[in-house]
Amino acid sequence: MKRPVTKTPRKKKTARTKTPAPLPSSKDRQWFRRRLLQWYRKYGRDLPWRNTDDPYHILVSEVMLQQPQVDRVLPKYHEWLGKYPSFAALAEARERDVVKTWYPLGYNIRPRRLQSIARESVAKYGGELPGDEATLLSFKGIGPYTAGAVMSFAFGKRAAILDTNVARVLFRVFIGKGDHRGHTMDKHLWELSRAVLPYKHVFDFNQALMDFGATLCSARAPACPRCPMKSKCQLVKRTTPAAAARPTSRRTT
Repeated sequence: MKRPVTKTPRKKKTARTKTPAPLPSSKDRQWFRRRLLQWYRKYGRDLPWRNTDDPYHILVSEVMLQQPQVDRVLPKYHEWLGKYPSFAALAEARERDVVKTWYPLGYNIRPRRLQSIARESVAKYGGELPGDEATLLSFKGIGPYTAGAVMSFAFGKRAAILDTNVARVLFRVFIGKGDHRGHTMDKHLWELSRAVLPYKHVFDFNQALMDFGATLCSARAPACPRCPMKSKCQLVKRTTPAAAARPTSRRTT
């Protein structure tokens, strides 16, 4: 009598977690900083929120710039500050007037959150915006990106930022392969942003990162042939310039 054959159950394959690329060396970080700042001093856009360190003005510009078209933001930025020149003025305004002034930027939750921040700053902090990360993040409507922007642009602190434009630049130059989305990559890009951040000229450097991504290293039509990073860009090494465009999401708070 034949013995029954027992089949050994196959082990289920587990998905391998890809380890993000290592952080750039000190030499590569210095090279990137130097190239980026040289480019920015020559081609950086002259925008009104780059000529102030007023925390309120910086916050207004950052919330408005969640609308990606700068040309639409410029006239509204001036109108808004003319009507609500301070946290106190915004805190006292009627909500419907605030939303009406915001039109046509869209996403009416944003002016409401901005007014909520103004009222909290008046009630708790004498109409001023605190400059430390923990307190900034306690405001509803201020996330890691906005907190970093306010700390570096308004308070001159060494604080990293990561919006859509910055993430695109860092991914293309230093990584160049794999999925640019997802929690693991987002965490790695934040580490990368902190790693390349200089100890001096933080204001200019962070503004340069955003400008570089918005104008030269854009989502759909990157100007790779005239890019100062092309000699070391990981994406250029792996693809043709036409393949460098990647769909992206909007800036988050």
